[in-house]
Amino acid sequence: MLKTTALFLLTLCIQSDWTLQEQQSGISIYTRTFPDSKFKAIRVKCRVNAPLSRLVAVILDIGTAPQWVYATKSATLLKQVSSSELYYHSVIGLPWPISDRDFISHLTVTQDPQTLVVTVNGPTIPTYLPPRPGVVRVASGEGTWVLTPVAGGVAIDYTLKTDPGGSLPAWLVNLFVTKGPLQTFEALKRQLQHTQPGADFIKDR
Repeated sequence: MLKTTALFLLTLCIQSDWTLQEQQSGISIYTRTFPDSKFKAIRVKCRVNAPLSRLVAVILDIGTAPQWVYATKSATLLKQVSSSELYYHSVIGLPWPISDRDFISHLTVTQDPQTLVVTVNGPTIPTYLPPRPGVVRVASGEGTWVLTPVAGGVAIDYTLKTDPGGSLPAWLVNLFVTKGPLQTFEALKRQLQHTQPGADFIKDR
């Protein structure tokens, strides 16, 4: 799994053909296609006015994900390995007659001691739990946050490549690929306005 994540990140760095699709509220959303997938990958860039440690705390606060992650019906912590590593299960609600999706993600957080840049990797682990009746398991996914401390806050560079599983046509998914990320990051900015402790293992500027 680590090799897969590393390969995905390397590909992201080498390839430069991301296309800007939408820009609102200081949030820029890009898409691109990969040879091994019919579904468009997304990339989101924005800045938030919050300490780095608080942003990491919000990302790791799994129970609050339905408050800001688009279409999330539930998010449940499955295993807390350490303060910087966990597994969680999430259900994504989709409009009828499309079946809801679920996924299990393995989150790990690392911080460069020199630059203080934080990387959050979140590959999906489809076989971690048995499938649930009436819900389609996301076939694969690679999500990565790169969080860079800047004056007044944090610069976010988020990438996601996923296969939603089931029989959803790629053209339909790709039509709405920017809607979820835009609403998610708008909600994340609001979520960060609430006072809460930061992750104590993260060093701020």
